[in-house]
Amino acid sequence: MAPSTPLLTVRGSEGLYMVNGPPHFTESTVFPRESGKNCKVYTFSKDGTLFAWSNGEKINIINVANKRLLHSLDLPKAVCLEFSPKNTILVTWQPYTTPKDGTAGTPNLQLYDVKTGTCLKSFIQKKMQNWCPSWSEDETICARNVNNEIHFFENNNFNTIANKLHLQKISDFVLSPGPQPYKVAVYVPGSKGAPSFVRLYQYPNFDGPHAALANKSFFKADKVTMLWNKKATAVLVIASTEVDKTGASYYGEQTLHYISTNGESAVVQLPKNGPIYDVVWNSSSTEFCAVYGFMPAKATIFNLKCDPVFDFGTGPRNAAYYSPHGHILVLAGFGNLRGQMEVWDVKNYKLISKPVASDSTYFAWCPDGEHILTATCAPRLRVNNGYKIWHYTGSVLHKYDVPANGELWQVSWQPFLDGIFPAKRITYQAVPSDVPTEEPKVATAYRPPALRDKPITNSKLHEEEPPQNMKPQPGSDRPLSKTALKNQRKHEAKKAAKQEARSDKSPDLAPTPQSTPRNTVSQPTSGDPETDKKIKNLNQDGGSAPPDGSALPPNCAQARGLSRRPAAQAHFRFPPRPWPTAPAQWGAAGPPFGLAWLQSL
Repeated sequence: MAPSTPLLTVRGSEGLYMVNGPPHFTESTVFPRESGKNCKVYTFSKDGTLFAWSNGEKINIINVANKRLLHSLDLPKAVCLEFSPKNTILVTWQPYTTPKDGTAGTPNLQLYDVKTGTCLKSFIQKKMQNWCPSWSEDETICARNVNNEIHFFENNNFNTIANKLHLQKISDFVLSPGPQPYKVAVYVPGSKGAPSFVRLYQYPNFDGPHAALANKSFFKADKVTMLWNKKATAVLVIASTEVDKTGASYYGEQTLHYISTNGESAVVQLPKNGPIYDVVWNSSSTEFCAVYGFMPAKATIFNLKCDPVFDFGTGPRNAAYYSPHGHILVLAGFGNLRGQMEVWDVKNYKLISKPVASDSTYFAWCPDGEHILTATCAPRLRVNNGYKIWHYTGSVLHKYDVPANGELWQVSWQPFLDGIFPAKRITYQAVPSDVPTEEPKVATAYRPPALRDKPITNSKLHEEEPPQNMKPQPGSDRPLSKTALKNQRKHEAKKAAKQEARSDKSPDLAPTPQSTPRNTVSQPTSGDPETDKKIKNLNQDGGSAPPDGSALPPNCAQARGLSRRPAAQAHFRFPPRPWPTAPAQWGAAGPPFGLAWLQSL
């Protein structure tokens, strides 16, 4: 039986050895130290009871509980090791080589029986990518990707292929976790203008046009990462391109897709543009966290409807890690960032602590759900190598620095099955520690000599967004996101500016002239349609008094002709005649275009 305290395995220039976990942190006697620099790889079984490592000459397998050596395999070139889920088979891989005469090389992927130490099967696996076969948790089925096909074996019988899933140019696949029914997600890259797609199948139903449980197609995908949740009900797909054709990002372009086994699929809408750094499922399988956007990056928790539940705001972060019990979330900024961490209680959405692990290249939760491991390893960084063990409240419980000219290559926790360590109540007060705290060195910005004696003015390069609860509160509408609030403020400002502009212009505008009412006095009819038509036209054109008695009315057809053409070129429908009465006698009704005057023309 595995010990109750997880062990810590360390591999570096000082050799391979194990350290007891909290609270002792002393070198363990379970595994005798392997001195030298020849250790290339090690691995634990899924339950932590078996340990295998390569010393450059052989691969050794021991039982961690009783410290007994089980087998030694003569594989000096092996660089990859992996146990099957139930500790039945040990898989080894070494680089594929071919003889100089051009004949086929020997198989480089071996499957060994852990009980007997015999080789069950050997395969040719040229690429290191996806080198290890995938098992279901009960080892009922095992799958390999071979020449655009997925070969399925049952009950560890590798001499007979039980089923095949054939799709044109299958690039990757992932088996679902958990018990039966088993499901598999496959990815086929697009070609010749056709989109890429991910399909979900249930084993062994692969034939027929409606065999797929769900299908999601998309463009802009050179590679994908598929993440099943723990209950095997949904898959998150991170589709990424190597080059962003818009030039907005050096890291290419990424999109996040959600696919459910009930056939539903959606594109997860991320409020901020930029790369997708990390996506991780909660162990409850009901929500996931995404870290995305140009720096400072945003982090948001989404539910199974792809709706945001809680927004952590912006900050220097590029990774997210849920605790084994799913009740604590760590947002961290490693790599080219300073190593700032934010530890959150995801049930109450409260910040627990904000420790800083500078120059960290590795992060891992302890299986007990209380302790955190951070390390600086080579070859990512060859200086200041070492590791630290933290409590999630921010206290450093143990620290080890590699001596000068030494390197740390790998460090990891001993794994345990779920349920071995029960979840404990979250505490917000830092636990006591004997390790002295080190204040992180804050690099001050350069100031030119002319400004060094003057007071410092605080200026921010980026606008920081605070955390925001996106859940709709009972009895109130759903709160708007920061982007929606910003757009709403812009629209309100534009509307107010338009109203002010209208109010400023209205006093200066001249009143519009009122048109003179037209003559509505009914005219007698002559009985001749042509004459009545002429009278009607004259009544429509007339309506405003002429300036003097010698000119035609301005709105009259004759007046319009005179105003547009010279007198010699003007064409009149009727020759000009003197007005029947003086203009002063017209009155408000306009000129007296009566029947008698018209007949006199």
